[in-house]
Amino acid sequence: MKQTNKVGRTSGLKVAGISLMLIVLTALAGWGIYAIPAPVVDRMLESDLRHRAAQLNQQVASHLHDVEATFKRGILDEHDKEFLELLPETSDIYRFKLFDSEGRVFWSTRAADIGSLNSKPYFQEVLATGESFYKHEEKPIAEVSGLNHELMAGSGKKTCHVAEIYTPVIKNGQFLGAIEFYSDITSQRDLFITRVRWSLAVLCGVALLALTVVILVIYRTNRRQVRDLRVRAAKERELMDDQLRLAREVRLLGELNEWLQSSRSLDELFDMVSRFMTHILPEAEGSVYVYSNSRDVLDGCASWNGGSHKAHIHPEGCWGLRRGRTYEFGASEIDIVCEHAEPHDGRPYFCFPILAHGETVGLLHLRAHEGRNDAFHDSKKLAQLCAEQISMAIANVRMRDQLHDQSVRDPLTGLFNRRHMTETLRKSIGRSQQTGAPLSLIAVDVDHFKKFNDIHGHDAGDMVLRAVGSALEQGCDRDEIACRIGGEEFTLILPDNTPDEAMTRAEQLRQAVEAISVRYGEKSLPRITISVGVAHYPTHGVMPQDLMRVADDALYAAKDKGRNQVQVGKSGNAASGIVERKKAAASRTPAQVTSS
Repeated sequence: MKQTNKVGRTSGLKVAGISLMLIVLTALAGWGIYAIPAPVVDRMLESDLRHRAAQLNQQVASHLHDVEATFKRGILDEHDKEFLELLPETSDIYRFKLFDSEGRVFWSTRAADIGSLNSKPYFQEVLATGESFYKHEEKPIAEVSGLNHELMAGSGKKTCHVAEIYTPVIKNGQFLGAIEFYSDITSQRDLFITRVRWSLAVLCGVALLALTVVILVIYRTNRRQVRDLRVRAAKERELMDDQLRLAREVRLLGELNEWLQSSRSLDELFDMVSRFMTHILPEAEGSVYVYSNSRDVLDGCASWNGGSHKAHIHPEGCWGLRRGRTYEFGASEIDIVCEHAEPHDGRPYFCFPILAHGETVGLLHLRAHEGRNDAFHDSKKLAQLCAEQISMAIANVRMRDQLHDQSVRDPLTGLFNRRHMTETLRKSIGRSQQTGAPLSLIAVDVDHFKKFNDIHGHDAGDMVLRAVGSALEQGCDRDEIACRIGGEEFTLILPDNTPDEAMTRAEQLRQAVEAISVRYGEKSLPRITISVGVAHYPTHGVMPQDLMRVADDALYAAKDKGRNQVQVGKSGNAASGIVERKKAAASRTPAQVTSS
């Protein structure tokens, strides 16, 4: 009985000892499961974050235009700022700062940080020696950017764990400054701690086998995480590349629009189009066509990236113009080649009708470079935006041309007005002074026009002026221009015409007007004649007003001698013609003055 009790007691003691040991081990295991994971996970995260911060440091340094100038003088161009502003959106960090070598912030995702100074000992003692510095703090949720604060507050958490990593920027052995990255590691830290606790619990219960399983799980988990991180990094790089490409396209489109809107002529506009399209769509060659004034054909205006354009194409030869919308060759199972795209080698192409104020004014033709078909198809939307920019620019240039024509043209005859005549004469004289080329000025006045107006009416008089203006315009060649300077008075500027050639042209003009037959209603109007005065540069003057006075004096001389004839100005001082003109006017009777 006693032995039995002793064995029982011994067994009880062993059971109690084992139970106590189990309790102690359980307590120790529970304490270990609770207390051990946090510092272990923190060290793991620190190592990983240091490594990632070093990678981000290299990424920032490689994207900056001039690292040394940036950190020494705080110089950032627009591309640098654009990259830095996009970095928090494409990485795990939510905030970062750039320090110079003195510890002063010259750029930060928070504008309020700029100009602040980090005077902590570790900046000079650690960072300046080329080592990184890591700091882990628990901060209120409100201080952390990029979080859904309402969601976090609903979860019961008031703080989050933030890792601050300072990495030095060193070039050629010189300490230029540092970059501080802020990362929210709360979720990642909680996730790792939970996993470690479960792992310790399994280890305590299953011993060596559990340890082996946990090691395998951790190994596989780490591999999966590394793989996921690599995939994520690749996606982030791809996203960043797409964002940078989109930003570049938007910037180029903005610059294209600005330059096109400042074009003064269609030739200048198409030259700018060629320059910009080479950069905006490098995977395509292209050309631009614009409708001629007769609108029966389109004229080739420009080409780029190895493309070529024909002198003229017919609207019916383009399926884009015929169908009134963008035509994409190579997108359907059955495609038909446009006539203007021949000879065709099978490469895909776009035909974008260029529209302005609801009217088709031209065609943008783009063809893929060899081997760039996928990139070419992906650029369709961007190409469409370019076509819209070009169409608006063409409309603006044409509108400016129309307004300019209205300001320099006589509305009745369509000839240039007095202001344009004066400007052109001044330019022609300047050119003749530089090159020595001859220049002549012809003054024309319709004989007895006032009397004609009184008898037949102003409508008939307008028809006569239009007929005379048409004869003058048809007689112009090259840089010669015909102007109506007022009433029945006209002027012709003849550059590169010798005095003899100018006299011949004046006589031909007089004969052409005399041969005009103008019908008004059911009858033909009386014969039209003109008096013509001719002045030559530099014989009759070197100033616009001198040539105009001499030509005008010669015109009055033609009238005094019976009209319907050509007279050349007298040589000598041009100002003397004014006196002769006044004497001639004083000698005429009132009736003669009225009938001139």
